[in-house]
Amino acid sequence: MTIIESIVLGAVQGLTEFIPVSSSGHVVLAERLFGGTSSHLFLEWINLGTVLALLIFFRHRIFSIVKDIVEQKKYKLALNILIACVPAGIAGFVLAGVIQQSSFFSNVVTVIVALAVVGVVMIVLEKLPRLSPVKGVEQLSWQRSLVIGCAQVLALIPGTSRSGSTIIAGRLTGLNREHAAEFSFLVSIPIMLGVILKLFITSADRAYFVENMPVLLVANLVAFATGLFAVGFMMRFLKKNSLAPFGWYRLGLAVVVGAVLLIQ
Repeated sequence: MTIIESIVLGAVQGLTEFIPVSSSGHVVLAERLFGGTSSHLFLEWINLGTVLALLIFFRHRIFSIVKDIVEQKKYKLALNILIACVPAGIAGFVLAGVIQQSSFFSNVVTVIVALAVVGVVMIVLEKLPRLSPVKGVEQLSWQRSLVIGCAQVLALIPGTSRSGSTIIAGRLTGLNREHAAEFSFLVSIPIMLGVILKLFITSADRAYFVENMPVLLVANLVAFATGLFAVGFMMRFLKKNSLAPFGWYRLGLAVVVGAVLLIQ
């Protein structure tokens, strides 16, 4: 992989990990543009940059959660975050081999269908029925947290979007747009840290990093910078706007990519 390719993939990862248009789907499309495929380890290692962006952006929120636990023995929000991580954690562990080997998870057609389906949901989301309103993430019940966690499992399908699926689930379970986005991002932190931990404790994965250090460092720096911008943009955007613009983008991209495939 060239430095230019690592910059492009790092930017795609950083922007689309938090903007709900699917990072995995865009990476698959970017790889198709370059005429090849990246190692799944490359895509996992560039989570370093994106998770660091989340930790930096939400550092005050994370500190307040830890402070509540230590000083006031308030565990509810931290427990709900962990509960929401369980479904995706189990699914990722059980299906890891299948995801790496099955062409379904790297197929452009899969990406097109997922982009379109989730895009339509985003467009009509504000008109869909939802559960009773919840004032904030602290008031979210464990059952609703689990529903959001189950939605995160869908992110294993390229083209779906982790942030998109969990923000949608958050809205349907009663959170407002801003709180749904906040909980979505907080829930993704343990999952991403789990992926990073697995990479560090596996000798073959560490060896891959050492062998490809220049391109991985560049990709992670780009992913960090673009990821920090993207999460800040989303938190500001959703204060006043719905997910519909991203739904239309997804739908348009699905149509364009599908048309290109038909022409070829």
